[in-house]
Amino acid sequence: MTKPDVIVIGAGHNGLVSAAYLAKAGRKVLVLERRSVPGGQLAASTTPASFALQPLHPGGRLRADIVAGLDLVRHGYAADSASIPTYVSALPDGGLLRLSASADDAATLESIRRLSARDAERWPEFVGYMDRAARFLDLAQRTPMPRLANADILAQGRPLATLAWKLRRLGRKDMFRFMRFLPMSATEFTEEWFESEPLKAAIGALAVHGVTIGSMSAGGGYTLLHNWLNRGGPAHRPVAGGTQRIAGSLVAALESAGGQLRTGAPVAQILVERQQALGVRLESGEEITAAVILSGADPRHTLLGLVGAPELPPEFVWQTQSIKMRGSVAKLHVRTEGGHGLPDGTLVIAPTLKYLERAYDAAKYGEISREPYLEITTAGDVVSIHFQFAPYLLRQGDWQEQRTTLESLAIDTVAARFPGFRERVREVQSITPLDLEQTWGLTEGDLNHGQLILDQILFMRPMPGWSDHRTPIDGLFLCGSGVHGGGGLGGASGRNAAGAVLKSP
Repeated sequence: MTKPDVIVIGAGHNGLVSAAYLAKAGRKVLVLERRSVPGGQLAASTTPASFALQPLHPGGRLRADIVAGLDLVRHGYAADSASIPTYVSALPDGGLLRLSASADDAATLESIRRLSARDAERWPEFVGYMDRAARFLDLAQRTPMPRLANADILAQGRPLATLAWKLRRLGRKDMFRFMRFLPMSATEFTEEWFESEPLKAAIGALAVHGVTIGSMSAGGGYTLLHNWLNRGGPAHRPVAGGTQRIAGSLVAALESAGGQLRTGAPVAQILVERQQALGVRLESGEEITAAVILSGADPRHTLLGLVGAPELPPEFVWQTQSIKMRGSVAKLHVRTEGGHGLPDGTLVIAPTLKYLERAYDAAKYGEISREPYLEITTAGDVVSIHFQFAPYLLRQGDWQEQRTTLESLAIDTVAARFPGFRERVREVQSITPLDLEQTWGLTEGDLNHGQLILDQILFMRPMPGWSDHRTPIDGLFLCGSGVHGGGGLGGASGRNAAGAVLKSP
């Protein structure tokens, strides 16, 4: 395709969603991906290992309306399993707390009752509230956020007015609960519901997962709800065939609609003249023109790296530079000889809320947490570990030096709860925040293309006044996780961006 209508930079899930919707609408779409494989965070690691390469995320799912709208099941998308996975917390006394997203699951209620009869009574109400609040957050993420420009504030504010009306329909009690919930810390929120410390910590771990905040940080309520929505409860839902299968279905939908994907085609520059996007220049020197460009890369890299500050208004440049990344997540895949002794489901090591806060404290000072929060999943004899906190910017040394420290801390922390684990370890494949930046293109190792914190969500994402996917460059749109609806694997930001392009003059 030499003369596309639209170029999409990046074949991550949001870029592919945007591309598939635009191709379905009749646009000639070309997707350019820097890596040799499509999928972004959905794709498997390319780090050499003697065992099967694993994806970054143990599970994930696109929004149901996107799956239906793009007919992805016909293109190979695996429908969600009817079974509800288990969320398991390793307790300090060696026991296990087993939780399910089902409000009336007998095994969950019995597991909680061993800690607190009162908490077991409250669990069904808690799950019901979380599900209702998650459905509203899904509505919010599906609602395009207006820029609220003074010139057309009435028309632009209509989507927010509609969303506010839907919030009111939650009922007085849930409406006020929801409004209080988002800015609360994980500690404040869980203490309103439960009295058992292990249960509060297990739920509180969802509030810090993937973001650089602690259990006492404001805004933990939002990230807790965000992760509950993306998972459909506390536990990951594994994808048959891995998350690569999601990417494969999106590529198939794109190509079925006439779109084209080129891998191994890194974009070096977005071509701009007089505030108008003209096309792109690849690292090979090849130039491709198009009237519309969508970037699935993070806003900072797109605007300052690919466009360049000289093409942008000075105040906008300052706002872009101020986007907070601050990645502090590392990933490890451990090959064992089998019989590792870890339970099925999503296992977390987060015994208390204070434990979570201390793990976060280390990252504030540029240190790797010595007692980290871990989330662990298994696939046969391979154990995958999500490690927090491991800051992108280290106060001492660099990630080449600290890789072995990271691996030792992860293995030691698991072995302290499951003594037979260490002897079963045969090989470790670690992914540091620097690897996330260099291999996956995630600036500062931030999985969300910008922290999901109070001043970077909803109509303030990626920055106040620019929440409608547009940029100061005419014809250039943002469609990645760094804009409203992004974060996680849902695909809302990609779908919303495609809608913005189709509505533009």
